[in-house]
Amino acid sequence: MPSTSVRGEAALAPRERLVAFVSELVQGMRHVRQRENALVYVRGLIEQGGRKSLQPTLLRLGHSSARYESMQQFVADSPWEAQALMRAVAERVVPRLAPMAYVIDDTGFPKDGRHSPGVARQYSGTLGKVANCQIGISLHAVGHTGTLPVGWALYLPDEWARDPARRAQAKIPERVRFATRHELAGDLIQTARVWQIPAAPILADQAYGDSAAFRARLDEAGVPYVLAIGSRTGLWPATTTFTVPAPRALTGRRPSVARADRPPQSARALAAALGPEDFRQIAFSTGPAGTPRTGRFACVRVMASHPVLRERRPARQEWLIVEWPEGDEGPSDLWLSNLPAETPPEELAQLARLRWGIELDYRQLKGELGLDHYEGRSWAGWHHHCALVTCAHGFLTEERLCPPGRRAA
Repeated sequence: MPSTSVRGEAALAPRERLVAFVSELVQGMRHVRQRENALVYVRGLIEQGGRKSLQPTLLRLGHSSARYESMQQFVADSPWEAQALMRAVAERVVPRLAPMAYVIDDTGFPKDGRHSPGVARQYSGTLGKVANCQIGISLHAVGHTGTLPVGWALYLPDEWARDPARRAQAKIPERVRFATRHELAGDLIQTARVWQIPAAPILADQAYGDSAAFRARLDEAGVPYVLAIGSRTGLWPATTTFTVPAPRALTGRRPSVARADRPPQSARALAAALGPEDFRQIAFSTGPAGTPRTGRFACVRVMASHPVLRERRPARQEWLIVEWPEGDEGPSDLWLSNLPAETPPEELAQLARLRWGIELDYRQLKGELGLDHYEGRSWAGWHHHCALVTCAHGFLTEERLCPPGRRAA
C-alpha cells in the first residue's frame, strides 16, 4: 500500500510533488539552507537539459552567483551525511519495487588531470579499457517494476591512499584506507542490511564472483548470492568425499586436514561432463523492461576448491548454474550460488540473468541525471553528488511506479 505521504501528494503538480518528496528525505540535514540547496540541486538534475554540472545548471535555473557559492560549499564541503540521504531514499522507494535481488557493479568516470579523488590510469569495464578515470562501486535494487541505486563507494587506489598531499588536497578523511573493490562491495551490502528494506539475493559479475573471499564473506554473513564465475574456477562435484589421511609414521604430527578423493576440475570441464538430460529450457527476463527469453540451463551441486585448498576452509556445497546454448562449443555463462539445495532451477536461472537490469540504472543515472557530470575535487563532494542523483532517481522511479492518474486521493 502507498504511504500516507505518497497518497497525500496525489493531487499535487509535479514540481509540488518533487518539493514534498525531497523535503521528506532531507529532514535529517541540520540547517535550513542545506535543505533548500538539496531541493535546488535535485530540481536541476531533473528539470533541466544539458550538462548537469553545478554552474550551467544554476544558470539555467536563474540563480545568482551568491547561490552558486552556497551550492558549491553545500556539495563539496558541507558536513551532511550522504549515506543518511541514501538510506532515506531506499527506505521510501525500495519496498515499492518488491526487489528480487540487489546487484553489485562498478562504473568508470572519465577524468582529465590527476586531482579528482581516486582518479588514476585503471581498467574500467564500463569504458572497456584502461583509462584515466575514477571507479565507483554501486549497489542497486532490482525489482519487477524498476531499479534503484542504494549505495555508492569511490574506489581509492593504493597510490592515492599512501599520498598525504593528494589526500589533503581532495579532503579524504583520515579513516579512509585502501580497500579492494570486493571489500568496498561487501561494505555496501553490510551497510544496507540494517536498513528497513526487503532482503534479497546479491548478484554480481565475474569480477566479484571470482573472489573466493567475497563469496565467503557473504555466505558467513548469511547473505544469499548468485555470482558469475570464470570457466577456470576449480570445483568438485557434490559426490566428492573428504577424509583425513592416515599417519605415515608412528611419530611426528598426525595429519589433521581432510583431503578430497579426487582433484578439482575447472567449471568448464565439469559443465562439459554433464549429459543432455541435465539441461532444460528455462524462461527468464533480464530486468524490469527485459523481453522474456529462454535459455538452456543446468543446475548442479558442487564445492569450490580454492577456499579448501588455499584457505583451509571446510568444503561447502553450492549451486553451479550453467547456461549452454544448443550447438555452442562451450557454456556461455557460469555462476555459483549459495541458495538452498531445494531452490528450483527456474529461480536460479532467473536470478542469474537478472543482473543485466542494472543497465537501466546506469543509462538513466548518466544519460539523464548527470551522475558522471560532477566536476568537483573533494571526496565528500563525489559522495554528496551521488546521493543527490539517487534522490532524483528515486523521485522519478516513484512517479513512474504510481502516476498521478492512478494514485489514491
